[in-house]
Amino acid sequence: MRLWIIGRTAKEEGGRMRVLVVEDETFLAEALQSGLRREGMAVDLAGDGATALDCVAVNEYDVVVLDRDLPVVHGDDVCRHVAASRTDCRILMLTASGRLADKVEGLHLGSDDYLVKPFDFPELVARLRALHRRATPAHPPVLTYADLRLDPARREVHRGARPLRLARKEFAVLELLLRADGAVLSAEHLLEKAWDVHADPFTNAVRITVSTLRRKLGDPPILRTATGVGYYLDAGS
Repeated sequence: MRLWIIGRTAKEEGGRMRVLVVEDETFLAEALQSGLRREGMAVDLAGDGATALDCVAVNEYDVVVLDRDLPVVHGDDVCRHVAASRTDCRILMLTASGRLADKVEGLHLGSDDYLVKPFDFPELVARLRALHRRATPAHPPVLTYADLRLDPARREVHRGARPLRLARKEFAVLELLLRADGAVLSAEHLLEKAWDVHADPFTNAVRITVSTLRRKLGDPPILRTATGVGYYLDAGS
């Protein structure tokens, strides 16, 4: 078997991206999931078209990576449904056919981009990031609040002049809170955006992550808890 998912890309990440990979070849699907997670994305898998439709019905995805030749429900039908029902979700269609007619048909079905197998992994990542930028409003390159500064592209956080070393989930949670601009985000929202579909909804992962993040941010306190509601940033008076 030819191993064609190759290379790594620089982690030039803006807002956190949630991706659904719909692929019936288990080895390929798991390889894509592992590689995209290393790029800082939250990635779910679906092995057939029916499962993909179920996932899209209950989760909010930024991009669906969609194999065309799927069991149960064909990829073309999945594409039509997602394009018609989820205008905020972009579709990157994968296929083994590189014929122009097939590419044109895929785009007519509602896909936003089209990639022929085999492909290089860095190209897939670049295309996903381009689709994500197209689907979401532009964000400032550096996020700031009070004396807190987060640079998504460089994966750097500073509190005043002090650099902070954050774990991946801590960084993702802090970025979501900064983008919320003081609004309260529930634990469920943070779990959905910073983890993935396999996260246990009853887990205390969010609480633990917020606790360690709050400790690393230090004094004066800036990460607040709205009891029974969620978390928000407030520098106080």
